[in-house]
Amino acid sequence: MLKKKNEYVVAVVGATGAVGSEMIATLERRNFPVGKLRLFASERSEGKELEFHGKAVKVEVLKEDVFAGIDIALFSAGGERSKTFAPHAARAGCVVIDNSAQWRMDPEVPLVVPEVNPHDLKWHKGIIANPNCSTIQMVVVLKPLHDAAKIKRVVVTTFQSVSGTGMKAMEELATQTAEVLNMKPVTLKVYPHQIAFNCLPQIDVFLPNGYTKEEMKMINETTKIMGDDTIRVTATTVRVPVFRCHSESLNIETEKEIAPNEVREVLAGAPGIVVFDAPEKSVYPLAIDVAGKDDTYVGRIRKDESIDCGINMWIVADNLLKGAALNAVQIAEKLVEMA
Repeated sequence: MLKKKNEYVVAVVGATGAVGSEMIATLERRNFPVGKLRLFASERSEGKELEFHGKAVKVEVLKEDVFAGIDIALFSAGGERSKTFAPHAARAGCVVIDNSAQWRMDPEVPLVVPEVNPHDLKWHKGIIANPNCSTIQMVVVLKPLHDAAKIKRVVVTTFQSVSGTGMKAMEELATQTAEVLNMKPVTLKVYPHQIAFNCLPQIDVFLPNGYTKEEMKMINETTKIMGDDTIRVTATTVRVPVFRCHSESLNIETEKEIAPNEVREVLAGAPGIVVFDAPEKSVYPLAIDVAGKDDTYVGRIRKDESIDCGINMWIVADNLLKGAALNAVQIAEKLVEMA
């Protein structure tokens, strides 16, 4: 476990990426007790300077022997680097909070959303997994409803922004949008099809069962985080031409009937959730409004009239914040609190 200190040596691995940049900004914005910040990336970023609390911090090259003296390392450098370097960090006494998919389903590694299962931090062995972005915002909403009415089944369709793929995907959307508007041929680099003015019902590769890896991540991670394998989940994940924020349509079947007004009341009292639901005034969560916000926003709450105990809703969260950087920093905050 983390030792109690007034200040901590914190590392961000993958510091120059979209999520890494948000991790640095989130540490600063939330005044995490950073005594010293170290930044790591690949060789091409060596020597680059990033700002933290008004001071320049140089980016170092990630190596196996750099973790001595580091208390907490926030990893967002991809699965292969996490697989290689996270064990070295853990052996050096550093607590790793990893944003990749590498450790999420490892039974020896807790998969944590602080609003849902902070108790799982007690059994970490040096590595803690940050869940998939689309899973995080969903379970934040599911947990209070499960406590209130016991969830039997969830059908989720996601509308995920291109920032979930990274900076190159954001650049591709911008480039393709300009190309289409100027009637030029569209350049494909990141996605298999045009993303500008289009929706792609494929996120990650397809598996033999017909689902994508992203969809199976949502299914498997939800069970692990919620700690209840009786909850049945099915998912369809879609990439949409939005720069930032993931939106999700949820259909939830519960054991106990719960009315829409009760759902609003339960969610309004839960941590990390904002109920934004006045459809008669066209008030519901939008990606353009939620971008840059920490909470998960919920609207379009209504009864599913096709079954006895069903609720539909629409949820939106910033995938770079609650879906990644913020959740990682919140895990670090919980570790400090528990130290």
